[in-house]
Amino acid sequence: MKRVIHSSAGLLLIALAFLAFNIVSSQVLTDARLDLTEQKLYTLSEGTERVLDELKAPIDLQLFYSDEAVRDLVGLRNYARRVEEMLRAYEREADGRIRLQVIDPQPFSEAEDRAAELGLQAVPLNQSGDRVYFGLAGTNAEGQTQSIPFFALDQEAFLEYEISRLVQTLSSPQMPVVGVMSGLPINGGFDMRTQQASSAWMVLENIRQLFHIESLQPDIDMIPANVSVLMLVHPKDLPEQTLYAIDQFVLRGGKLLAFVDPYSEADPGMGIGPGEFAEGRASDLGPLFEAWGVRLVQDKVVADASYAMSVGVGAERRAVRHPGLLSLPPAAMDRDDVTTASLESLTLATAGSLEPLEDAKTRFTPLLQSSEYAMPVDAARFATLDNPGVLLRELEPTGERYTLVARIQGPARSAYPDGIEGRKDGLKEAASINVIAVADTDLLTDRMWVQVQDFFGQRLPQPWADNGTFVVNALDNLAGSDALIGVRSRGRFARPFEVVEALQRQAESRFLEKEEVLQQRLAATEAKLAELQSPDPEQALELTEDQQAALQNFLQEKLSIRKELREVRYQLNADIEALGRTLKFINIAAVPLLLTVLVLLAWLWRRQRVA
Repeated sequence: MKRVIHSSAGLLLIALAFLAFNIVSSQVLTDARLDLTEQKLYTLSEGTERVLDELKAPIDLQLFYSDEAVRDLVGLRNYARRVEEMLRAYEREADGRIRLQVIDPQPFSEAEDRAAELGLQAVPLNQSGDRVYFGLAGTNAEGQTQSIPFFALDQEAFLEYEISRLVQTLSSPQMPVVGVMSGLPINGGFDMRTQQASSAWMVLENIRQLFHIESLQPDIDMIPANVSVLMLVHPKDLPEQTLYAIDQFVLRGGKLLAFVDPYSEADPGMGIGPGEFAEGRASDLGPLFEAWGVRLVQDKVVADASYAMSVGVGAERRAVRHPGLLSLPPAAMDRDDVTTASLESLTLATAGSLEPLEDAKTRFTPLLQSSEYAMPVDAARFATLDNPGVLLRELEPTGERYTLVARIQGPARSAYPDGIEGRKDGLKEAASINVIAVADTDLLTDRMWVQVQDFFGQRLPQPWADNGTFVVNALDNLAGSDALIGVRSRGRFARPFEVVEALQRQAESRFLEKEEVLQQRLAATEAKLAELQSPDPEQALELTEDQQAALQNFLQEKLSIRKELREVRYQLNADIEALGRTLKFINIAAVPLLLTVLVLLAWLWRRQRVA
């Protein structure tokens, strides 16, 4: 009886202690968090913490989320919870400088009107007209607003980057300045070949919508202090004073987007006749690249058999694939970098390749790469290339993927450690630089990505590739602070079943060929049956005994083949189902059995010790 009383009292004390701990922890440990996820999905990065530390005035964030409308969409609801938890982390870290409000915009309500006014996007849910809001709007102390129209599930890896970008934009709302220095007529002008005035390239019009553009002369001796990002296009034959100005700009923290080229088709060069090699079409930043630990492979163009575009070679001839004109799919892009993660297609013409130097201290990150079916070709070959099909047939892939666009980050030294004449007191090195180098200039031209139509004097662009978006993404990323650039892909909340996906790929490789053979046999059998069978029942009676026997054999074979097909398709999932059964056994039986054995061993050990 005493044991029962003591046991009951002990259980009561444990329950009271548990309740007391929960009450105290809910009041005292409100900000305590323990993130056990592998990629620290619930922990803000150092870059975000720096962005929040730099906030001078409060920012109001409004998360518009149609909670009632998506009650049956489990995936979206889970992601919405993840977004709200991330925003709550921002609110805690900002220490009162960020105020979060979660709003469920009901149909035909003032909240829905406010969401539309702030630029949020309503996504149709069904044919009944129901719409879903799932976006973020921010307002700073001056009343300026920024928004994320919709949190797309496929962009989850960049959730923190997008929120931090919105916060930083509101904290310093002035339009960033992009200094443009170009050796190509990107601003338009007079075309000597057509003897007509030419308009500014459409990529420049895209940039002008988001940035203030300041044109810089190629003989400038200092980059203005108000320039956030320097955009170099085909920088050939730059004087030493200009190279030194670029060098010092990068070392003091300026961001650089450089377009160089071993053979720029947009550059008319110095050739005389159409069949002559146009000299002077190459551009490089040789001494600067060397100081930053990278180089452009000289006089070599990357020819790629896999990503070659089809081009016309005459009215009477069919189109052929041009290995120098590349259409890059998502597989060629770095899906972990914000500049290329959302792109679907990029087109380049006679692009070169970038390589890191062996003794480089900087970090070289490829953003765009060729396929394995590529090789370098002499740039001079493209000046006299009449039939791209000939080059395609001569191509001998090296199996190497060549870097077409790269990001260079990290510590760097000056290309002019002793300065230049008249300027000896410049910076010698920097702890960190941020440069994006592109080994092609032709991707900026209208012909490579957009069709422009004239509508009553207004130019209407119709893009068919993402070249313009890539340039804007790169400038937008570089225009942010170093803290924002440091907020990269953080992984996904929904982790894929990698083992299951591997089993699926293995099963497909084993059974896909067999399934294809069976499908061909089935098609051939059905064709023979169609020949023997007739829609007229009277003619069916005219079949000979041999034909009727053949008909029955074909019917039996058809049933047999269909049975084999079902067996093959079942085998595709057999390994996955076996894995599922194993996991169920481990969770349901193995773990409880193990715990039971451990408890019994502990009981026996204690009993033996007492005895």
